[in-house]
Parts: sequence; structure tokens; C-alpha cells
Amino acid sequence: MKFLGNVISNENGPNTMEFDFAIQHPSVRKGQFVQINADEGVIIARVEEIYKTNRYFSRVESVVEYERGNNPIEKAFPVDRWEYLVANCSILGFFNNGKVERLTFPPSPGSKVTEIDETILESFLGFDKRGLWLGKIFHHNLEVRLNLTRLLQKHVAILAMSGAGKSHLVGVIIEELLDRESSLGKPAIIVLDPHGEYKRFLEDSFYRRNTKVFENENIKIGMSDLKLSNFCDFLELSNAQKREFGKILQNMKGEAYEIDDLIKTIDESDIKSPIKENLSGALSGLKSFEIFGKYTRPSIDFLARAGQLSILDLSNFVELKEKQIIASFFAKKLFYERRKGTIPPFLLVIEEAHQFCPEAKKEEALSRGIIETIAREGRKFYASLMLVSQRPIRLSATALSQCNTHIILRVTNPYDIDHIGKSSEGISGELIKALPSLRTGEAVIVGEAVNFPIMIKVRDKKSKKSEIEKTYEEVLVEFNLRNKKEFLDSF
Repeated sequence: MKFLGNVISNENGPNTMEFDFAIQHPSVRKGQFVQINADEGVIIARVEEIYKTNRYFSRVESVVEYERGNNPIEKAFPVDRWEYLVANCSILGFFNNGKVERLTFPPSPGSKVTEIDETILESFLGFDKRGLWLGKIFHHNLEVRLNLTRLLQKHVAILAMSGAGKSHLVGVIIEELLDRESSLGKPAIIVLDPHGEYKRFLEDSFYRRNTKVFENENIKIGMSDLKLSNFCDFLELSNAQKREFGKILQNMKGEAYEIDDLIKTIDESDIKSPIKENLSGALSGLKSFEIFGKYTRPSIDFLARAGQLSILDLSNFVELKEKQIIASFFAKKLFYERRKGTIPPFLLVIEEAHQFCPEAKKEEALSRGIIETIAREGRKFYASLMLVSQRPIRLSATALSQCNTHIILRVTNPYDIDHIGKSSEGISGELIKALPSLRTGEAVIVGEAVNFPIMIKVRDKKSKKSEIEKTYEEVLVEFNLRNKKEFLDSF
């Protein structure tokens, strides 16, 4: 292995938590993994910082006095021969016979530090050769392949500011799931897509065959599929209203009906005023959304099919409440059918998750309840969540805390950074500091999916570029050309 330097002795160590080494090879970089061979195994560490040292410049008064005397210190002494690069490393563990152990005895000063054996690093970080390929680890020619169970069973959150590459990363994960060998099993993938970003899979000749896109005209909630609990999610009902409404729904059970039929039944019932008028008025408010019909479209068994990507394109729905009602209904149906075992294990991807599961008042968070329920209980039924958000501080703390893996791209908002630091277990202060400086497509992974936090460069997508991903300049040119054509056609 390539020799990088020797462990040095200073006032801080070496100890069982960290060590410094004098760099003797120019390839050493901040964030790089290194190793020290010991008799019992291998000490694995990560370079946290690199700094320069020069004893000629260690005493402030000497440097200042030489400069005052018009006799620069670099001319009086061979200072360039005494400048050294030093790497500060945090010790991650002790690797012995394929097992990771805690280091209980420090490395010795003078120990040789070498580049890490990438076979050891792959095992040390918990990568899976048959796992999902997300990209490469920083400073190493090692593919990041995450075990499917470790990544998805206990849910995953993808957090970043707008434009940092969240949707790109989600697209990469979807590609990996669709490309997965059939013999290994494939989950159903359902995406709540507020902006129509994932329709590119339908435009791609390879992924088209396994992709279904449902737009506003193909998304309907069948009234007869709604239970009292659904209406309680959508409407603010008193106990008396719930009691009377429950009786109405019980009497209409087994029928297929429209929302107008339900309103008419309430109006013609013997429910006392003002409960009758309040129920009727509340349902009339729901009717304005035009998302309710006699039958549910798409049906849950058509929405959730193994190896199929189903996209609920909500980009043409204007009202947030309308989107939350759709999210609440379909998430609840998916979870209910999964618990019964009538649909395959699924991954529910929720883009702009802070809109659907906000830390807000109940009336502003109609879909939060079921999302939090799946977050708490879904792993027992192999119902997985992927929460994607650019404002993690607005996301439900309950839902976010149940995501045992966090993949974080560039974040610059100090409130979001602070929130991520408190909610992402295992992320170090150094990684937190690095978040604002990450480039597009660079990410930090912490939590269940990896044994230790890592920084990666997300791979390129295989699927066709989305029309939504045009540059600002491209949109301007297209608009000008369209206007010019319309002008010429008018003559």
C-alpha cells in the first residue's frame, strides 16, 4: 500500500480517538480514509484536517522582531526546509478478521500510515456488492453500493437546498430499483410528485415499460372507498358530527356513490340542525376540489405493482389542501393493503415532504398523520418511506426522526443546518461544517445504511434528461422563438 507518512507525538496524542501524522506523500486529502497496520489488525481513520507547521514561525515575537529589523526571517534562516504538512485523523475503529471493533489502545508514534486497502474499506463501511449503486466515495476509486434492506426498511430522508441535486439522487435510486435483478425481488415504487419532475422515466425508452404516470384527470378518490377516519383527516368534525356522519356512511356501505349522493343523503336525513347543515356544507367545500368520484383511480393494486414505478403527478393541482388529501388517501390505502399483504412491499417517495408532512397545525397538515404512522410502523410491514425536502426544519420531527438514514446534499440555511445536526445521528461537526460547501451532486450519508458517515459523488443518471431540467437560457430562447413564430403566423 502507498506510504503516506508517520504518526507523530504531540500534546494531544496519539490517543484512542485521534492521531496526527506527518504527510510525506502529496496525494493525502481532507476526508480521505487511511490505515495503520497493527499486530492484531488494522486501525482505520479518516483525515479530518490538514495543516502546515513551521517552527521558525511558531514564536510571534521572533517573527515580528525580525520583520521590524528589515531582516526577514526567511532570509536569516532556512525556513523552507522546516515547513511540514500534518494531517489530523479521527480513528473510526479497529478492523480485525472482518469485524469492526472499538480501539482501546492508541497507535505508537512513528507508526506508518498508508492508503487504505479498498477491499477492507468496502467491508468496513458496510457496502454490499449487490446493493444500490449511488456513486463513488470521495478520494477513493470505490463504488458506493448500499444494502437495500439497510437503506429502505427503516426509511430514508434526502435533504438539500433547491438545486443541490435531490431529484437527481432520487432518480438514481429509482433507476437502481428498476434495474434490480428480478431474482432478487423488486419493490413497488410510488412517487408523490408535486412538480412533474419524474415523468422523464416515461420519456426514456428503457424505463418506459415499467413506468406509469397518473395526472390530474386520472387521479380520483372513490367516495365509497372513504371511511370515517378519512373524512376526519379532511374535515374538522365535532364528536356529534362524527357520530351522525358515521351512521350515514354505515347505511351507504356497499354502494358506489358520488359526493352529491352523499350530500343529498345527509340533506334528506333526520339529523338535527345545525349538525346537518354543517356536515352538508363541509362536504360541499370538498366537492369544489373535483378530485372525488364514484370510483378510485388508479386502483391500489394497479398503483402498487412489484418492479413498477407509479408517479402521481400533482403538478396541475393548485391547492395544497387538495394535494394533501390525495397524499393522505393513497398513503393510507397503500399502508392498509400492505398490512393485509395484498400488495408487494413498496417504497413511497414523497417529494417536497415538508408540504405533505409539516410540523404545523393539524388543519394545515392533513396528510401528516398517516405519513407519521408509516414512519413509525412501516418497517414491520416492509412499507418504506423516502422523504425528500429542501426545508428540513419545517418537516415533522416525528417523521424525520424515524428515517434512520439521512442523505444530505448542499444546505446553506443556518436553521436547516442546525436542525440537521440535531436530527441526524452520527454526523460529526466537521461534516456539518462541510454541508454549505458541497457542490451539486455531492452528498453526505449518515445512519443505518452505512457503518460510518461518508461523503460521495452521486453518479450520473441513466434515464433521459427531463424537460423540466432546462437551463434558464434554454427557456428564454424557446420562448422568444415561439413568440417569433406566432408573430409570423399572424400574417
